[in-house]
Parts: sequence; C-alpha cells; structure tokens
Amino acid sequence: MKINDLLEPFTPHPALRGGIFQTIAGSQLPGNSIVLPEKIPYTIDLDVDAKSILYEIKSVDKNKPVVMLAHGMGGCSESGYIKRIAWKLWFHGYGVFMINQRGSGKGMGLSSSLWNGGSSDDFDKMIRFILEKHPCLLIIGFSLSGNILLKYLGEGRVIPSGLIGALAVNPPIDLRVASHNISNQASCWLFNRYYMRLIGIQAQALRKNFPEAMHPGQNLNTIWDFDVSYTAPAGKYKSVDDYYEKCSGKNYIKNIQKPTTILCSLDDPFVPPEVFRNLSSNVDFCQPQGGGHMGYISHKKTQFGDRRWMDYVVLRWTQEMNKA
Repeated sequence: MKINDLLEPFTPHPALRGGIFQTIAGSQLPGNSIVLPEKIPYTIDLDVDAKSILYEIKSVDKNKPVVMLAHGMGGCSESGYIKRIAWKLWFHGYGVFMINQRGSGKGMGLSSSLWNGGSSDDFDKMIRFILEKHPCLLIIGFSLSGNILLKYLGEGRVIPSGLIGALAVNPPIDLRVASHNISNQASCWLFNRYYMRLIGIQAQALRKNFPEAMHPGQNLNTIWDFDVSYTAPAGKYKSVDDYYEKCSGKNYIKNIQKPTTILCSLDDPFVPPEVFRNLSSNVDFCQPQGGGHMGYISHKKTQFGDRRWMDYVVLRWTQEMNKA
C-alpha cells in the first residue's frame, strides 16, 4: 500500500505558513521535555581512528522490528526530533537505536574526520552491528542521513536481508542544489549560520583530539565553503563537484530494491521539488504541499495527540512496515 493512502493530509498551522516558517518551527521548537527510558550505549569502530556511539532503547515486544534513527547535518542522538520520535516509537512498542554519525554527539572527538553526505560505509557498519542483536530492522534517515540512506540502498552493495524497510525524510538528494540554496539564498541565511555553528563545534573537537588530522578552516562562512575546503578533500574526492556527483542520492534511487519511502514537502527551502522529477524507481514518494524542511507543524492534532505531522508519518509508516 502507498504511504499516501495511509495518511491524513497535511495542513500547515495557520501561524506557520510557508517552508521557511515551518523549517524554523521544526528545528527551534523541539516540543515538550522528553525523558527517555534507559539508553544502552555502544561504541563501534567505523575505521582506523574512527568510532561512533549508538544508543539502544529496548522494547519488551520482541516480535516487532527495531528502528534505527539517523540524524541530519549538525545533529546527533540528542537532537530534539530524534528524542521525540524515539520516545513515541518506544511508547508504541518498538525498540530504537539512536545513532551518532562520525564526529557527532557523544562521538565528537572520537574520529579523525567528520561525516559527509556519502558516508554509506559507516551506515553499513552500524546496520550490521544492530542486526547482530536483532533480526529485523527499519531505518529512518533524516535530512543528510536520508541522502546517505538512499545512496546506501542503491549503490550496489549487498544489503542485509534483515533490513526490511527504509524511510528518508527530506533527503537532499541533489547535494549541489541543497548546498547552493543553503549557502546563497537570502531566505536561508539563518539556517546556514545555524548549521555552520554546529559544524564548528564538531570541528573544535576534531582539532583538539586529532591535531595531525585535516581540519576544517576556522573562517568558513557557508556550507558550500565547508564542502570545498574540507568535505571533498577530507573524503578523498577529486573536487567538490566530484563529491556532489558521487554522493547525491538522486543517482542511486533507481537501483533501490528494498521497500523505501521518501517524505519531502514541496516547499522545502533546501530541496526543491524539481530534483525528484523524472526519477524512475520503485520508491514510494510522499510530497505534501507544505511542511518545509522537517517542520510539518499541522493545523490540527494527529491521531497521536500533537501537531507533529512528521512524527505521525514516521509512526504510521513503521506500523505499516511491521505488518508486511
């Protein structure tokens, strides 16, 4: 069944119309204070001089799949939306893994490089680590992790059979376009500054703990500058163009075989709708008119009791995949 057939339509809150306002509200209004159940930490090796911290919230229902939540750029396992959705999934009986990408969250300072939009090898190690403990896994990748998830699924590697479904939320499947929009659009200057501040914190930990490693410059102003001066050379890409071309999820979507859904609003200020046009694939698309970039603050409450329509989609999708 198509995801659109399962969902109540999204209508934005009247005080938050437009992609910019929805995006701001989604990131700056994380919701009520969340007290999560016990989180079990794991440290896993991603590479030489690279470790990641994952947290597991166990479920008493062993018959349901566990869900891996992968944060977006500048985020971590403690990001408001990750904690909020993790609690809701656990409340409805699902075990949850909250990951930290290389150099993020509690893993800051544990890796000699930072993650990027093509870090699918790291994804593979995390997925296989989780599947050693649980037989069935669903993955939800938010923003930049959503792009990595699509690349991982479609780049031709062997996908473990225990991975039964994937959901990419507002994935910037054309990294060049997303980077250009965040860096150059006047309407996105606040987001660019916000992301650069978060990246700067990660870079400080990198410089402190790995003084011999390549470091991001300290006077970078935009995401584009960061990708040119650090992401591409640190990732051993020939140029920023090479990085954008090889890592953009749009180039891999047509090859995806696992049941996969993409949620992305038509007014996302970073991911314009035209990047999804003419993509031949088996991927299921949900593209509401509004919602911004991971905002989705709705006019009325969802069946789960609040106005967080993104959370509602995640829960309904998870419930449907559990039936499959």
